[in-house]
Amino acid sequence: MKALRPVDPTLPPDRSPERVWYTSYGSNTHLDRLAAYIRGGRASGAARENPGCRNPAMPVRSIPVELTGAMYFATRSPVWRGGLAFYDPRAGGRVWARAHLVTADQFSDIAAQEMHREPGADLCLEEVLTHGRAALGEGRYETLVCAGQIDGMPLLTFTAPWRMRDVPWVPPSAAYVRLLALGLRSAGAWDTEEVAAYVAARPGAADTWSYQSIVDLLNEGA
Repeated sequence: MKALRPVDPTLPPDRSPERVWYTSYGSNTHLDRLAAYIRGGRASGAARENPGCRNPAMPVRSIPVELTGAMYFATRSPVWRGGLAFYDPRAGGRVWARAHLVTADQFSDIAAQEMHREPGADLCLEEVLTHGRAALGEGRYETLVCAGQIDGMPLLTFTAPWRMRDVPWVPPSAAYVRLLALGLRSAGAWDTEEVAAYVAARPGAADTWSYQSIVDLLNEGA
């Protein structure tokens, strides 16, 4: 099993980095799903085609990390037909995630696609790298968060502007759960049983997805 890299919770000094750790806690933990955002195309189980990034190169590295906060499922996605994963950095707990080392322009293009915008414009990262948070809009993935740094490069992600307990929790679909869980398992720090227990306990999943049902999803086709 891979050891978790410790996250330095301080904000990095470089306000215009060339590379960043795009830190996914949802379906983009899975490299095949992430490839649809980077190279373009449609991930298995998804209902939408993605245009891809200007730079179609896959991440130089992908590492497992733990963030401070909570992950939960809410809203209803027409792409996945169920709840989506969101990150509340101000809640208590730990979030399992996978940090992908990408260029700053790739992060901009991935974020644009998650925000249902056209990729191709670089995001200004100065506010999020200075304050740890930046609101680019009121949409569900239009709030940028810097969760710290590893090797001097920022861990950047995006989430909703609201808090975890401000919205109804919505169970995710089987396709979404499977991609997220497979992505976490393939990160190398957690085994099948640990991933199943973690996902089954997340708000929004807990009343619908049991530990055993997630184990069964992970073992499909094995």
